[in-house]
Amino acid sequence: MGREKRTKKDSLKKRESKGGTDSSRATPDPKQPKQKEAEQELAPIRYKLAQPKPTDFELSRGPVFTAHHDVQDSEGRTIEFVETSDHVYNKKSFHYTHCIADPAFPSMFYYRNTEPAPFSAHMSFEDAASHVYFDRDGSHVTSDKGFRMSRANISVREGRWYWECKVTRGILKQRNEGDPESHGHVRMGFARREASLDAPVGFDAYSYGIRDVAGQKVHMSRPKDFFPFGEDIKEGDVIGLEIQLPSERLHRKIVQGHYNPAIDLADEETEHTPEAPNIIRDRIPIRFKAHIYFEKIDYHTTKELEDLMNPSPTGHNEEPNSNHLLPALRTLPNSCIKVYKNGVLMGTPWTDLLAFLPPASRPAQQTGGREALDDGTLGYYPAVSVFRGGAVEVNFGPNFWYPPSEPEDTEMDGVDGPQNRPGKLRAVGERYYEQIVEDIVYDIVDEVGFWMQDGGKVIDRSARDERVVAPGSDEIKELVQDD
Repeated sequence: MGREKRTKKDSLKKRESKGGTDSSRATPDPKQPKQKEAEQELAPIRYKLAQPKPTDFELSRGPVFTAHHDVQDSEGRTIEFVETSDHVYNKKSFHYTHCIADPAFPSMFYYRNTEPAPFSAHMSFEDAASHVYFDRDGSHVTSDKGFRMSRANISVREGRWYWECKVTRGILKQRNEGDPESHGHVRMGFARREASLDAPVGFDAYSYGIRDVAGQKVHMSRPKDFFPFGEDIKEGDVIGLEIQLPSERLHRKIVQGHYNPAIDLADEETEHTPEAPNIIRDRIPIRFKAHIYFEKIDYHTTKELEDLMNPSPTGHNEEPNSNHLLPALRTLPNSCIKVYKNGVLMGTPWTDLLAFLPPASRPAQQTGGREALDDGTLGYYPAVSVFRGGAVEVNFGPNFWYPPSEPEDTEMDGVDGPQNRPGKLRAVGERYYEQIVEDIVYDIVDEVGFWMQDGGKVIDRSARDERVVAPGSDEIKELVQDD
């Protein structure tokens, strides 16, 4: 039987002379990678939404305050604590921020970030566990339940920052006959987005806390002696907390696996043009009672840090370090937390803090989060925990009760020189205004990006056939949360 006749193919040169293309060509097209890069360029997911309601253009409102109870602190002041209602809580792997409809942002379906009163750095009403009570300014925190945590509405990502926490109800400084040993307990420190709100600061690998009993330091639920023997944190004491983080430029090198300590640590001392982070915010407006929020998938705990907290006796347990094989276990060189008591430096309980930029932090995958994206909310947040009547007052500056006494630390406003150099200590409250500026910039970037996707023109949002990435509905969804 004769062999089947094979079809003769033209040579590559002959095909090129004819102007034709062949998908089976062996030589790669040098233009192809650029086309793929353009197709894979990251951008926020875009949803098709209904037209905003007239009330969506109204100013955002904070929670409803209902008087709960009054307490008297060690200074004789009466503090009114209120219960907050008619607002969402950050839980079940979702994170919420206030938004408002704005006609200046048509390509974003009109919605952008906004802030309700009080217009300052304070403990977040939304970013707290249930049964946590505040004063109306968000500066006093208490609870009548077991340990509950509240994060501030600001986070830090680089530089040196300072804030204070005063114990208003806790271990008694002077006990009379018949007095209890304490009015409750408190902890204070820093926490990442992944830290559990239904546990004290220092419970997991995502937070670092100082305990009032014996002034112990706590991380991953392991209390260790830190203050001198007998040096408790009692009512009226002010704990100052300073955090130092390297530049985001160095941070990104570490989490991306490009860190070389022999070169990069010396390079960190050199002033560089600031690098803008690539912020990608996948979010959708939702309604909750009389409010409009952006709903975003929050960052979730990782198996690597759970294993670090509960190591296997048979596993290979390499300590976290800046060049660890796993990004979640990489640490930040020249990072630390310092603790002061009533203006006196007590020491540095932690150095080489865990990195938090993606891929060290990852959104919750089971709810649809895209991996290794930075939505701008990552960082270390001032955090407090209160237990069965314990209460604290936070002070984010600039008028501190005990300003740090070191000569280089006396200037807190950062007006001279680069503001985020490691040697410049700043009041953490300044981050509130920086975050507002960052949100405005990111909103404008997203609006321009969507406008470019639409061919550089504003499309009629009432049209039914517009091209969007993700499907939508005829109405923004209504969120329901359990109390």
